[in-house]
Amino acid sequence: MSDAKTLIDETVKANDVVLYMKGTKSMPQCGFSSRVAGVLNYMAVDFKDVNVLEDDAIRQGIKEYSDWPTIPQLYVKGEFVGGCDIITEMTLSGELDTLFEQSGVSYDKAAAEKIREANA
Repeated sequence: MSDAKTLIDETVKANDVVLYMKGTKSMPQCGFSSRVAGVLNYMAVDFKDVNVLEDDAIRQGIKEYSDWPTIPQLYVKGEFVGGCDIITEMTLSGELDTLFEQSGVSYDKAAAEKIREANA
């Protein structure tokens, strides 16, 4: 396994929630990354952000690691969950709440419900 893939593997296994994104959770640098980070921040999820713009090997490596062509990419408990569209759909359907509950990840359920109400 390459150094980038080893680092990615260690990162997703060492953190309950990891978002590979363009920019950071406090300063996203693309709309899709901003949307997913915004959902996680609003729901008060403690997550590690990895800025793929800082390292081309990580930026390419994460695509190979997940066999998913786009960024952002969300991992929960070491498992790839999806990108922006999937996370948006899961948030609106309540599936993301269920995933967090089943995984023992703390989040603000009232905030999740507000997101759904605002998008109903």
